[in-house]
Amino acid sequence: MSAANAEGLRERKKRQTREAVRHAAFRLFEEVGYPNTTVEQIAAAADISPRTFFRYFPTKTALLIPDQLMEPIIELFLAAPAELSPIAAYRHAVEQVFTGIDKPEWSDEMARQRLLYSLPEASGPLYDVYIETIQKITDALAARLDAPTDDPRLRITAGAMTGVMMAALHNTPIDPTAIVAGLDFLDAGLPLTP
Repeated sequence: MSAANAEGLRERKKRQTREAVRHAAFRLFEEVGYPNTTVEQIAAAADISPRTFFRYFPTKTALLIPDQLMEPIIELFLAAPAELSPIAAYRHAVEQVFTGIDKPEWSDEMARQRLLYSLPEASGPLYDVYIETIQKITDALAARLDAPTDDPRLRITAGAMTGVMMAALHNTPIDPTAIVAGLDFLDAGLPLTP
């Protein structure tokens, strides 16, 4: 097996384990409630050790962060048609990911996010994910535009793109229509005319 295939398999197994842990956790959250569910119970339900749990999630709250969407969005962003502006390419990627989510998976994601926005202790981990997202988009912009990653314009653009997501998602589950409309508004140059 080649190193590339091994890495693909390793990454796929990691992703499967993360989702198995999330699935077990949400089953427990529904049965006994979020506050009454322990990391040890989640680990046992996912057939892993608590130590392994912490390799995948730094806290129980981190289970609620929808970080599994970012990787496919970045991949599709990088593969988007070259003639699209960076923001239009990102919108294209977001639309493709959201239209590819099936109804049961979408329902699970909405339940996860409703819980996320109801917990004050989730604010810190969510902020950390936004900062990581800005860095991932910055790196992707650098790759797409063949520009140095330390170009401050890339980080500013990535921050604006992430800001669209933050504004569209503030205390509410994902609404792809609001995200796409926000990215269109950003790509149009923020035309604030009455």
